[in-house]
Amino acid sequence: MSPRPAPDLDLRRDQITRAARSVAEAEGWEAVTMRRLASEIGVTQPVIYSAFAGGRQALIDAVALGGFEAIAAALDGVPAEPLTRMQAYLDFAASQPHIYEAMFSMPSGLEFGTGTGPDALRRAFDGIRAAFPGPDKAEAEVAWATVHGLATLEISKRLPAARSQARLDYAHQVLTQARDDRPRSSGDG
Repeated sequence: MSPRPAPDLDLRRDQITRAARSVAEAEGWEAVTMRRLASEIGVTQPVIYSAFAGGRQALIDAVALGGFEAIAAALDGVPAEPLTRMQAYLDFAASQPHIYEAMFSMPSGLEFGTGTGPDALRRAFDGIRAAFPGPDKAEAEVAWATVHGLATLEISKRLPAARSQARLDYAHQVLTQARDDRPRSSGDG
């Protein structure tokens, strides 16, 4: 009898991350353990660790990276107008709160804010920056911080859903007014 071929590692990782997202969506991240995932997909724990040698943290980082890919695609799928991009961001966060939690609220081994982190993080930021291009990254960083704050507070139900659109409209007004009020250099006009 010949030995069973090893499954493709990328396919195995995808299977495990899908299982992790599924468990997190149903029961929260505290229910996501390597033992639980092994049981969910019918393998042993060493199989899970062979796909994610960094353990649970590497798995959560993989889910987060997938989330950054998805949010980048969501932002790229709408016009680069500030209000439209901000709404797309909030819609993503509201529709996938557990993935959003892995992206931003859980401990992470991902490198943020240096420009040298994973491509998915850069692409997600570029999705915001396209709507807030500014002469440096500061405008886009403040826009991202603003919409991220709204998303985090809305997901955690610390802000009433009934005023979500009013908050978004106000944030858009403030951010775009600040851009319009910015002093222009002599080369701008």
